[in-house]
Amino acid sequence: MKQNYRLALLTMTLGLLGACTSTGRQAPVAERPVTTAKPSPRPVTPPPVVTEAPKQEAPGTYTVKKGDTLLRIALDHGQSYRDLVTWNNLSDPDDIKVGQALRVVPPDRAAGVQTMPVPMPDRGAAPVPRKVVPKGEKRPYTEGNVAETSTPVKPETSVTPVAPSVTPVAPVTPGAAVSAPDEEKLSWMWPSDGKIIATFDEGKNKGIDIAGKLGQQVLAAGAGKVMYAGSGIRGYGNLVIVKHNNSLLSAYAHNRTILVKEGQTVSKGQAIAEMGDSDADSVKLHFEIRQQGKPVDPSRFLPSR
Repeated sequence: MKQNYRLALLTMTLGLLGACTSTGRQAPVAERPVTTAKPSPRPVTPPPVVTEAPKQEAPGTYTVKKGDTLLRIALDHGQSYRDLVTWNNLSDPDDIKVGQALRVVPPDRAAGVQTMPVPMPDRGAAPVPRKVVPKGEKRPYTEGNVAETSTPVKPETSVTPVAPSVTPVAPVTPGAAVSAPDEEKLSWMWPSDGKIIATFDEGKNKGIDIAGKLGQQVLAAGAGKVMYAGSGIRGYGNLVIVKHNNSLLSAYAHNRTILVKEGQTVSKGQAIAEMGDSDADSVKLHFEIRQQGKPVDPSRFLPSR
């Protein structure tokens, strides 16, 4: 009996202990990572790119570019390369550098603006006489003396000198093709007989090409002075350049033989070279007329065939 009572008491005790243990148990806590919101990066604006404005060439000058030669620059500006050497004090014509500014007009020629003559006074006009008033003697202060000395003097008649009339001179733009008075007097002829195999195209062909036979005579298209005779300009072979006046010159390229020298005066129709194929793929004469250095269509000057 007692044994059964103890067993029941032990069972109740264990049950109470189990209940206490189950009610005191805590639920597991799950650790969650804490995320912090990162601010979105702001777009970075690159600093503005500052570009230097291209330098403008001074009037009457040319800036040397890659591949330029003094001969080519002289031809493009209608000048003698020897003059360019003198105007720019060059010790070596082949020693020019990229970016170098070269004078391409005579130093005494105004580039772009011509000065207006200053009107001078007419020296033949009679001078205006100046009235000389004698100094008055000192008198005592009286009403009569004041009246005499305050008498107004007649104003002199002023003579306004007439300035001579001046005709305004229009500015000249360097490189622009203008018609000089002596161009109308210049007589032209064809530099050689033969078929025209290439016509003037300002973008591709700066003159005309005339086919012919090896050794055929090349004639001066007009009277003038030989400005260049040589082979220093790439693409032209043996070249002769004749200057006819201050604005016009003619060029004869791809010759076999040159018959004239620099500085020589030639007449219209004079033989200056023999046709050839120097620096060319066939026997031909490449003929150009340049006005102030700019290639122009030779058909504007040559007589019709």
